[in-house]
Amino acid sequence: MPIVDVYNLKKERVGQVELSDLIYDAPIRPYLIHEVVVAQLASRRAGSACTKTRSEVHGTSHKPFRQKGTGRARVGDVKSGTRRHGGTIFGPKPRDFGYQPPKKVRRGALRSALSAKLKDQELLVLDAFPMDEIKTRRFVEAMSALQLHGALVITDAPDLTLEKSARNVPGFKVLRVDGLNCYDVLKYKHLVLLQSSLPKIEERLLK
Repeated sequence: MPIVDVYNLKKERVGQVELSDLIYDAPIRPYLIHEVVVAQLASRRAGSACTKTRSEVHGTSHKPFRQKGTGRARVGDVKSGTRRHGGTIFGPKPRDFGYQPPKKVRRGALRSALSAKLKDQELLVLDAFPMDEIKTRRFVEAMSALQLHGALVITDAPDLTLEKSARNVPGFKVLRVDGLNCYDVLKYKHLVLLQSSLPKIEERLLK
């Protein structure tokens, strides 16, 4: 099992913790990560593009000119998609692009992403992240002391003080264990795990 150091906010080593092989030393499967990230981004699409068909365009339904004898193509409706200001042929309509990969695929992708972070030495375990009040400056100072210029911080429980202190800092995000996902793990350079969140991550990924 991989053993990593545990640090405090001053980047002083205060102990060590043993991580699960099945989560942090799992085979890295890029194809699983790709499938899950594509699904996440597809689910975030608004899908609100909309065009009007010939039945929705404003205009008369009167035949513009007689069927034969004019030397022009036969036209039955000025709202036809082949005419100016007519409806759109096969245009987009509001739709939902989201889909969800199987649970085993999602778990395998997340294990691969966490293993990649540990392998690249971009995973840091903190003993705690105490915040007495909402202070963006204090959060920035803590990240500077840890020498991090961009990180995803994972907490075990809702911590509104920490979340609000970090929400205006570019390149940083505080996320609860329940929301841990592949896209955010890969988006941020470093992954910071509070020591108290480790059992919940194992409980979620080892079911």
